[in-house]
Amino acid sequence: MMVTRVEAIDKKKARIFIDHEFAFVLYKSELRFFGIKEGEEIDGGTYLEITEKLLPKRAKLRCMNLLKARAYTEKQLRDKLLYGEYREDIIDEAIGYVKSYGYIDDEKYAEDFITYHMENKSRKRIEMDLCAKGIDRKTIRRIWDRMQEEGEGPDEFSIAKEALKKKNFDPEIAGNKEKQKMWAFLYKKGFEIEIIRRVLLLDIT
Repeated sequence: MMVTRVEAIDKKKARIFIDHEFAFVLYKSELRFFGIKEGEEIDGGTYLEITEKLLPKRAKLRCMNLLKARAYTEKQLRDKLLYGEYREDIIDEAIGYVKSYGYIDDEKYAEDFITYHMENKSRKRIEMDLCAKGIDRKTIRRIWDRMQEEGEGPDEFSIAKEALKKKNFDPEIAGNKEKQKMWAFLYKKGFEIEIIRRVLLLDIT
């Protein structure tokens, strides 16, 4: 195997290409340690040491360090590792590692997210945000159903009223143009049309 290119990413890291194909990212200190140089051969033992030991260990540590700061969904962690240019199999191994210890739990993440935001966001907005974080709709729906059975859930009418209050909007005195503007504002926030009509004091008959 021939190291055909060593491409600097920044002062610390570089991309390594083997036989003209991207192989992995290494710190420059590791390049020196493994004796990797552009235009020279890399032996099979060194290649396996990097791809089967060094990089999987680093990916796991990357996940652990990220999770020390805050909770992540599986997708968010995968995206972080993809950005770090780890191979898919290494990413799978790292994700499997942190999942095995219960460090990531998408359902728990979604439940906590809903509980935290249901007093200031519409249900649709919450669902959109969770989907963007990689939570599947089936999981979200299951959590909503459980919360509704327990008598919990967002009071969307009150949330919408509070959003208008923060805009210094009074539906009692507002004209049609102002109401149209607030309609668009609330719709973008994910509120259902029925809620919007009620909060804007529009005729719903």
